[in-house]
Amino acid sequence: MFTGIVSAIGTITRTQPLGATADFGLRLAIDTPQGYLQGVALGDSIALNGACMTVVSLDAPRNRFEVDVSGESLLRTAALDKPGRVNLELALRAGDRLGGHLVSGHVDGVGSIEQMRAAGESTEMVVLCPADLARFVAIKGSLVVNGVSLTVNRVHDRPDGCDVSINLIPHTLAHTTLGELMAGSRVNLEVDLIARYVERLVSAPQIQAR
Repeated sequence: MFTGIVSAIGTITRTQPLGATADFGLRLAIDTPQGYLQGVALGDSIALNGACMTVVSLDAPRNRFEVDVSGESLLRTAALDKPGRVNLELALRAGDRLGGHLVSGHVDGVGSIEQMRAAGESTEMVVLCPADLARFVAIKGSLVVNGVSLTVNRVHDRPDGCDVSINLIPHTLAHTTLGELMAGSRVNLEVDLIARYVERLVSAPQIQAR
């Protein structure tokens, strides 16, 4: 589990195919800030842009770790198939502060940035959320964008999904990669965990207890 509070920005420095075709996926090498991997062990979970990955190789003195990303995961996420900066979060430990909201690290879908525009001292980000996720998004609810827990300000429904307006304060822009996004950028989305269960309870056929 995670909280959607980014703890560092890392950089994917190398992508290595795991087989002859794209179906085999990639091994990613990620460089991190000095000391970030202290206490991390092989097999631990680290979220990359909101996608939970398992550490398969670790070089703490060089501040580098590696993960294997399956072909299926690459098809269902954005920006994990090439070098670039990514938001990082270590898995939540019992007793840690829950500063964002409960996040599973399982990307539900890929959205796209519609607009990034100034809003006073902050920035308004408008994300097009795909139709199959739109029903899970609500005003003042939570939405994870590239691993960052964010509060929804406005929702505008449209035939192909919904436009979600989110306010980004300067601190968020300075400590995540969200400030690097622009119109057309693809982003990983995870909807609220509770909303998914509520939708299932409401929509599932009623089963008579025996």
